[in-house]
Formats: sequence, C-alpha cells, structure tokens
Amino acid sequence: MADKCHLCLLGLIFVSSLLTGKEISVFCNGVDDAHVFISSGENVRLSCNNALPDCTSTTWIYNKDSTTVELIYSGIKNKDAESHERLSLGSDCSLNIKNITKEDCGFYTCRPFVNDKQLGTDARVSLHVLQVSSSSSQTEISAGRSVTLSCQLYSYSYAGVSCDDWIHSERIHLFWVNQAGVKLTRSDSRYQILSSSDHCLSTLTTTLLNEDHNREWRCEVTHRNQVKASVTQTLSRVQVRKQTHDQLWKMIVIIVEFTVFAAPIVILLQIICARRAGKKNLQHLEEMVMNTILE
Repeated sequence: MADKCHLCLLGLIFVSSLLTGKEISVFCNGVDDAHVFISSGENVRLSCNNALPDCTSTTWIYNKDSTTVELIYSGIKNKDAESHERLSLGSDCSLNIKNITKEDCGFYTCRPFVNDKQLGTDARVSLHVLQVSSSSSQTEISAGRSVTLSCQLYSYSYAGVSCDDWIHSERIHLFWVNQAGVKLTRSDSRYQILSSSDHCLSTLTTTLLNEDHNREWRCEVTHRNQVKASVTQTLSRVQVRKQTHDQLWKMIVIIVEFTVFAAPIVILLQIICARRAGKKNLQHLEEMVMNTILE
C-alpha cells in the first residue's frame, strides 16, 4: 500500500513540475499530505484531521525508509519505540513530540480503528527537521578564524528521488539571513554560500571579525514562499578572545607608562647613591693623608 502511494506521489510530482510547472498538492488515494517544518530541539504537534471523538480508536504510525513503527496503538503509547518518552497524545488525538531531533523526520500516519477495522482514510504528515551546526568548537572561535555554518533539512526520502528534485517540486528553499533579516547572497564577498543538491544542505563560510561577537546568522526554510522554520546561530566567544587581546595591550601600555615615569626616579636614586659613595671615598682619602703626615 505504501509503495503504491509513493509511486503515485512521485508521478504527480514529476508530471506537475516537469510538464505544467504549476503548483500542486501532494495527493494520493484521495488524501492530502500535510508538511510540518520544525527546528531541532523544539516541540511539535502533529494534527490528526480524521480522528474520531474517542482517541482510544487512534493509531499513529511512523515510517522512514524501510522502518515502520506503531508509536500509538488504540490511544496507548508503544513503550518499545525509541522516542516513546518524548511522545504524548493530545486531547484532540494529535501526536505531540518533545525535543525534536533529526532522527524524528519522516512520514507520520494517523489511522482510526474501531473493533480492529479501519474507518475512513489516513491522515498523513511529513515531518521535516531543520538543524544548524558549526565547523568550529566554542574554544576555537576567535577573530580572524574562518568558520563554516551548515544548515541541513532532514526530510522523508523517497527511493530514486534526490533531495534537489524533491525540494524543487515542492518549492522548498534554504537560505541565510543576517540579524537584520536581510538575505545573504553569493555576491557578498565576505560570505561564501554553497548548496548541496543531494542532502538539502546550505553552508555559509566567513572569516570572523571582532565585531561578530553575539552576531546572529539565521537559516530559514520556506515552503511555497512561506517561512516555515528557522534556526539562529550565535557565536558568542569572539569577544572573549577580543577581550584577552585588549587586556594584553592594556598591560603593555601600563608597563610602558610605568617605565617612563619610573626611569627618572631610578636615575635620581643612582645619582644620590653615587654622590654618597663619593663623599665616603673622599673622607677615607683625607684620613689616609693625615695618618701619613702624622707618621
């Protein structure tokens, strides 16, 4: 059943994108698929549009690649599911998932059962997870160092369909914006922006400045021209190195100032000591001469 649905989905995607170029909803067997985009670490709620009043008839099924797991069966969580501790069933039979990870991306199906018989059609949700990572650890971040930020969209993959084909047909875009909300482009000489056609990946590479302390770079994903999710990356240790650099210069300035003011005092003390030493030598010489005369 799932394979036939996938074939139907692929057929519609390619026919719509390659032949007509018009927007079309992913549709199979009379059911529209909902697309939900979420940032990693956040909580998400997946609606069950065909739920019956009594959630004890609700079953949630998770599918990704060749993996199929019943997360909820007849309103009860499957304790053998790896994510069961983060799952809960809402009063409207929606599926709630806490602290989303990239492994949670996939295809979710809400299916109503009564007396072990399915009633109505499936309600399907495609969950896409957006995640940003940095090439440098926090201890390596400093002004003058090059850093690469990677923004990746984890999605349900269909056999034989590349990520590039899928996001093109669904009009999904990944891009970077600065803290003012201005889209960064490849024409900006300070940033090198690259996109991967195989992994729904966009990277931003730049050389950090002292002014980049607490500066925000945000990766956004749009679906059919609407922003669906975003992740903000802030590099907050740039100033730590900057402060250390400033403190070093302050110490050098203090040492120079101390040397400038202390040098005359040292010279004066040396002169005084020399004069005192000269007087003692002169007195000693006079005593020697007097002793010689007396003898």
